[in-house]
Amino acid sequence: MPEQIEHSYDVLIVGSGAAGLSLALQLGQQTTVAVLSKGPVKEGATFYAQGGIAAVFDASDSVDFHVEDTLTAGADLCDEEAVRYTASSARESIQWLIDMGVPFDQVNRKKGEEPTYHLTREGGHSHRRILHAADATGKAVQTTLVDQVKACPNVTLLERYNAVDLITGRKLGDDNDLCYGAYVWNRNKEQVELIRARFIVLATGGASKVYQYTSNPDVSSGDGIAMAWRAGCRVANMEFNQFHPTCLFHPEARNFLLTEALRGEGAVLKRPDGSRFMPDYDDRAELAPRDIVARAIDHEMKKLGADCVYLDISHKPSDFVKEHFPTIYKKCLELGIDITSQPIPVVPAAHYTCGGVMVDLKGRTDLDNLYAVGEVTYTGLHGANRMASNSLLECVVFAHAAAKDILNRLDSQPMAPSLPAWDESQVTCSDEEVVLQHNWHELRLFMWDYVGIVRTTKRLERALRRIQLLKQEIFEYYSNFRVGNNLLELRNLVEVAELIVRSAMARKESRGLHYTLDYPKTLGKSQPTILDPHQAPES
Repeated sequence: MPEQIEHSYDVLIVGSGAAGLSLALQLGQQTTVAVLSKGPVKEGATFYAQGGIAAVFDASDSVDFHVEDTLTAGADLCDEEAVRYTASSARESIQWLIDMGVPFDQVNRKKGEEPTYHLTREGGHSHRRILHAADATGKAVQTTLVDQVKACPNVTLLERYNAVDLITGRKLGDDNDLCYGAYVWNRNKEQVELIRARFIVLATGGASKVYQYTSNPDVSSGDGIAMAWRAGCRVANMEFNQFHPTCLFHPEARNFLLTEALRGEGAVLKRPDGSRFMPDYDDRAELAPRDIVARAIDHEMKKLGADCVYLDISHKPSDFVKEHFPTIYKKCLELGIDITSQPIPVVPAAHYTCGGVMVDLKGRTDLDNLYAVGEVTYTGLHGANRMASNSLLECVVFAHAAAKDILNRLDSQPMAPSLPAWDESQVTCSDEEVVLQHNWHELRLFMWDYVGIVRTTKRLERALRRIQLLKQEIFEYYSNFRVGNNLLELRNLVEVAELIVRSAMARKESRGLHYTLDYPKTLGKSQPTILDPHQAPES
């Protein structure tokens, strides 16, 4: 057996999207940081985000309006303190991105004038407050932050590394709530290594890969949520899975998203016969929050037996469409769809995990030196439904908050003690990869069928029974064979699937993204759904 490879850093950040890289840049001037990236460092949900980032940059807008819109979109389940903190910090956070070099679109200005940024509007927003880089904002943010991190000498990028599990005091038999580091799987060398750190930060993104159809890249497998749960952290609001209303429906573009900014700039949704339907569902029509639009599309497709509906912006001038949506125009044209003259076939797809690991306004979890930032978390910002373009904002705002807290505590936090090496003396290489593939497809399909946009108690019960059988099979597989990417992701996904189902079963109402035929009404008052790993689940 090869000797255990061990690394030591002041801070270990698991995840390399907007949250993880913003945090690394804030910390890297004063301390040593390792950033774990499951694939290439640019691969992740941030890179594919199209719309933009919400902040008050217009004189007619205000933080109060931003707060009010977010609370409304969150279906009265947001934490108002978290919402106000985020909205109040938005402009400063975006200015930091601008200072980093993110090229947000500007309106034409004369030489020597201060830049004026082009603001668009998306569903749920009462004002234009979305800063963007054409229709590829995430790519601009990710590329800029990666370049800055690579130039930071104190930050080490570890690409093609999977986090396996957190190492905690309780797991080692100590009576404390400290996290000492993590076991990580080096995909390049196909071996498990150990990383010790004073502070560990989960920035792994969401869990939309638990569904058969998703706008997310393959890396969105709920790793941080599952690891935090196994380490003893509470999770909240896992039942609120946002389905983006408009994912391109085409066999050669399985997860290509069509930004909400299309509807913000006048695109309308149509049935196959060309008639509009959103005004029948909501006075805000296409600019209603995502949960309402996604349910409307789902209902129309089921009612008509249609494979998709259509998003049409062809009534706008051709030059306007090409200038504002160059990425979408080019992609659709490659597939034979000219969006300047044709409607675009669309379907809803799993897009964002509104719940996650519970953190405070400093990003602290239930474990003293374990933090979490970004989509992996429940901050209280999103409530029962995330408003468009608040997600990248949350990443940067809470990355800055966590960085400040970590730097204040750095000198008082000792380095982790000597830790036990990873033991794989009792396992072998698997020759039954087909079992993993079968379990993988089964999980994602029944989650789509039973725990999707519209739910029932019976469907949830069916899903839970299948999850429990799968968990047993995967545990046996994990216990007997060497780890690999598919096994690690599947182990995490089935854990997260159970958390989603148990949370959905606990909510006896329909609210925001959680809609159940058995409890179609919204209760007068409701609280977040909190699951605690130290408490036995209700049968």
